[in-house]
Amino acid sequence: MKVIVAGAGVGGLCLANALRGAGIEVAVHERDPAVSSRRQGYRLHLGEPGIEALSSALPAGRWEEFLAGAHVPEPRFVRLDPGLNVLDVVEHGGRHLSVDREALRRALLADVEDAVTFGARLTGFETGRGSVVALFADGTAVAGDVLVGADGIGSAVRGRYLPHARVVGTGLVQLYGKIPLGLAYDMGNVFTAITGPGHRTVGVAPTRGYATCSFGARAEDLPPGLDLMSQEELRALVMELTPGWHPRVHDMIAHWTEIVPLELRTSVPVPPWPATRVTLLGDAVHAMSPAAGAGANVALRDATTLASALASTSARGGDPREAVRAYEAEMIEYGFAAVRASAANGARFLGQDPLPLPTFL
Repeated sequence: MKVIVAGAGVGGLCLANALRGAGIEVAVHERDPAVSSRRQGYRLHLGEPGIEALSSALPAGRWEEFLAGAHVPEPRFVRLDPGLNVLDVVEHGGRHLSVDREALRRALLADVEDAVTFGARLTGFETGRGSVVALFADGTAVAGDVLVGADGIGSAVRGRYLPHARVVGTGLVQLYGKIPLGLAYDMGNVFTAITGPGHRTVGVAPTRGYATCSFGARAEDLPPGLDLMSQEELRALVMELTPGWHPRVHDMIAHWTEIVPLELRTSVPVPPWPATRVTLLGDAVHAMSPAAGAGANVALRDATTLASALASTSARGGDPREAVRAYEAEMIEYGFAAVRASAANGARFLGQDPLPLPTFL
């Protein structure tokens, strides 16, 4: 069996490791020219599902090495008001890690780098009776038994395979950046949200060597052209939008660096579809807002669930579509449940728009 993976993000690379560990040939094609080509944020939260999936996919030595460099936060979510008074505390329990996104991708890349081709933009695919052929912008055609779209929220695979599956805006924009770890000395939780009027939120989460700091607001409350503003202009804007907030919050904003504005988007759940030699994982199929901290965890779970199904089918010489069918039956249920939970949390804490009703072609 040969599996073609479009996308070398967290989910795609986890799948590549799990497949290689099962003795299945895998080829990963990534449209970006390098791992660090685009800034997509900094810290990722891993809970039990993500930790379990990652530890099973990585070779033992690689997992131990990665674990040694991860940060272990306090297993709780804390919400504060602008004066830093406690509004809510949600105890999570279980295992949690706070990890650097690029460090995670590099750990996932280390043992499968020879299977990854960068600068390969998928433009389409063709399915035949016994194979699927992935087509790329440089004219390359690669044949395999299964094509996996792990190519993110703007998935080219999803656009061609499930054109009725929509990704929509949440009505929210967040600015992600870093602050010195010392400024978050008493905010060592999985996440600390400082929420103020108009659904304006400053979020703080530590990881190894730095803390992430984010500012979120309704899109209509922010000026256009955020991506064209300088770091100084972005800091000044957030200061202006948080008048009267605790001096510590403004001290964080004053030391904020590497700020990246991102529109928050979400998928709209769709019903199951017939299984073929093409499937999807991670943000390519169930993109969600970050309000539940589940996106990376669900993508990693997708990867190991799919790899396990493919390995089982391959071992008995079965049809790969059987594996895809089993994986999708499970993934669609837990993946879209996570989308709905993230939307509910986003509506409650951040002012996210409700999920629209699905529409179909």
